[in-house]
Amino acid sequence: ARRSISPALYHMNPTKINEDIVVPRDKIPDILKKLRGLSEESGIQIVNFGHAGDGNIHVNIMVDKKDAEKYQKVESLVREIFEVTLSLGGTISGEHGIGITKAPYLGMEIKKHELELMKGIKNLFDPKNILNPGKIFI
Repeated sequence: ARRSISPALYHMNPTKINEDIVVPRDKIPDILKKLRGLSEESGIQIVNFGHAGDGNIHVNIMVDKKDAEKYQKVESLVREIFEVTLSLGGTISGEHGIGITKAPYLGMEIKKHELELMKGIKNLFDPKNILNPGKIFI
């Protein structure tokens, strides 16, 4: 059944935005309540599943790209989801990491000087910027 969730959601709505957050296990009930509230406030269905053992929640924002009014709300909804996650002592990324779509939000969790340090380390190992250019440090 676990492997059937994503395909089933795709059949419900082919356009879904997937996020991957983690909160401390004792905060799972809190994040689920907050996500329900954000869903109700925005009028956008959010479907959650994940790994309770490590607090990893797969947040699926079920929005149709053809509904311009709702689709415009997605970016602020994602930001709110990340803010709530961080306020509960969580992280904006679990098993799927930071990629192109999450890179703009990395500064919500990582301090500017830490980002600069990370950028410096990347530059040390990849001075010609040939490894994943433009993915995180744009």
